[in-house]
Amino acid sequence: MNITNWMLACAVTAQLTTVAFAADKTEQTPTATSTNAVAVKAQTLCPVMGGAVDKSKFVDYDGKRIYVCCGGCIAKIKKDPAKYVKQLEAEGITLDKAPTPKAK
Repeated sequence: MNITNWMLACAVTAQLTTVAFAADKTEQTPTATSTNAVAVKAQTLCPVMGGAVDKSKFVDYDGKRIYVCCGGCIAKIKKDPAKYVKQLEAEGITLDKAPTPKAK
């Protein structure tokens, strides 16, 4: 093999190696995604009894709606609603917004 062929073989090998490493690197580079979205975890369990909530039974407090499983839990929530809001939000639950009362 003469020097010209040897240099040509080295140049081709170097080029192929560069392309291979570049392709490998792009596969490992994470793609840009939107991480600004906040996952919403809906309330599905009663904070008092732990059962499934009944969406027709709730307590509104400070613009937030706390769902409960039964009428008996409404009285317990009303005694200290801030405690239950804090508890649910600490669990990562996003409470529904309570509708604002209409002005008379």
